[in-house]
Amino acid sequence: MSKSLKNIGVISFLTAVSRVLGLFRDSVQLAIFGAGEVMSAFTTANIAPNLFRRLLAEGSMTAAFIPTLQEELHQNGKEGTFRLVSKVSSWLLVITGGLSIAAMLVFSESRSLFPGHDDKWYLASDLTVILFPYLALISLSAAFSATLNVMQRFFEPALSPIWLNLSVLGALGFAGMHYAKSPIGAIHWLCAGWLIGGFCQMIVPALVLMYEGWRPRFDLGLSPRVREIANLMTPGIFGTAIYQINFSVSRLLAFSLDDSSATFLYAVNRLMEFPIGVFAVAVSTVIYPLIARHAVKSDFGAMATDFQKGIRLILIINVPAAAGLALLSGPIVSLLFRHGQVTPDEAHRMGFLLAVMAIALPFFSVVSLMIRAFYAIKDTKTPVRVALVDFVINIVVSLILIRVLGLLGIVLASTTAIIVQAVLLERALVKRLPEMHFAPLIPSVLKVLAAAAVMSGVLWGGMHAVLALGLRAGAANLVQVAGLIPLGVAAYGLALWLMKIEGVEELRVLLAKLPVMGKLFRPAL
Repeated sequence: MSKSLKNIGVISFLTAVSRVLGLFRDSVQLAIFGAGEVMSAFTTANIAPNLFRRLLAEGSMTAAFIPTLQEELHQNGKEGTFRLVSKVSSWLLVITGGLSIAAMLVFSESRSLFPGHDDKWYLASDLTVILFPYLALISLSAAFSATLNVMQRFFEPALSPIWLNLSVLGALGFAGMHYAKSPIGAIHWLCAGWLIGGFCQMIVPALVLMYEGWRPRFDLGLSPRVREIANLMTPGIFGTAIYQINFSVSRLLAFSLDDSSATFLYAVNRLMEFPIGVFAVAVSTVIYPLIARHAVKSDFGAMATDFQKGIRLILIINVPAAAGLALLSGPIVSLLFRHGQVTPDEAHRMGFLLAVMAIALPFFSVVSLMIRAFYAIKDTKTPVRVALVDFVINIVVSLILIRVLGLLGIVLASTTAIIVQAVLLERALVKRLPEMHFAPLIPSVLKVLAAAAVMSGVLWGGMHAVLALGLRAGAANLVQVAGLIPLGVAAYGLALWLMKIEGVEELRVLLAKLPVMGKLFRPAL
């Protein structure tokens, strides 16, 4: 577990760097384009390629690929593993490349195929044509990164989003802002940054695999392992499709409301992704190959132990993160996004939406690892059935509430759906594997909730103290974010220590692995 904690620490640190760059990227984008039609069209154009990306690459393919690759590595070593990588990447190239070309042809003819719509829909279609090749690049990147994870190389895959953020910032900062003559020209530079970033995301892990001994070859042979991955992917595709269509429908509903709601939803989701990506995804990325290895050996006791440790670590971080986001939503959004074309009223609306959405953060975080637990035992059907329920709840509640609450109704619907999904997955997992029950986590969860309450009290008092100082809005936001977050973390950590939270030694080891925190925590070990 110590090695796993080290890997989680590396991934968490690099993901934190990536998320900070991503938030800076989003801040720059909103400062340049505002929350109007052009930016909303871009976020909507990203729906289609990202939908298929989740379907064919980072979702069902990775879930089916890792357990199968783990078996191949165990039985046939690196040579067999590299043969399987060549076959899978060849099929991915053919499928995603063909799909990209077909989609680009369809979207390029949107004006003649679907006449009579507002210009913003045709702008979104035009941008979709430019962005769709990203699907092929990121699909190959996902296959190469999954292979490196199975080989216990987590550093290079964790760098992947950093290349994208740097490419987009470069396109905006060094090209779009200087050479674009109009908002449309600037948004084209933004699209170019995404494509360049996608190429970097693909080529870096490929070069690392070649360093490890892989020699790429185009191979469309249907070996038993490839067939097994395809069979495992099939129900997984439906499950991922339901989830992604669910998310895509929410964004399309937001785009249909007005020119700004789609951008608001995008920005709030990006802020939610920060704690999820920094820690929950890092834990899931490292724990998944570990529990998959236990599943291959039918050692379900060890699988349950590592799974429960992963859930505990996720909750220790993401429960207080949810409370902190809800309380400090206004200052955070204003500090990050209230620049350039973003008005104070728009920042206020985004802050309120973030506070509501933060309720779902712990549930989002644990769902990721629970789904991977099903995939580890090659059960891809149960998550599909649960995702279908999640889809129905989200759509029905959205259509009911959007009439009265607008964008807030969409946010409340997605929050309700993810809570139900977490509960249903937990019940189904325990029914399938009784060893995976959550009872051992109850004492830890109660202590986490109590400590989060203490932290919330400290933050609430601190916010009022800062406001009493009479500082200007910008200075008050900076003091609240930069000053109260460390204070809240200290109060939360002290409360956990006094309550002797289970797994505290694992958390100390994990924090010691983070380059930023290492000097603080290593002396205590």
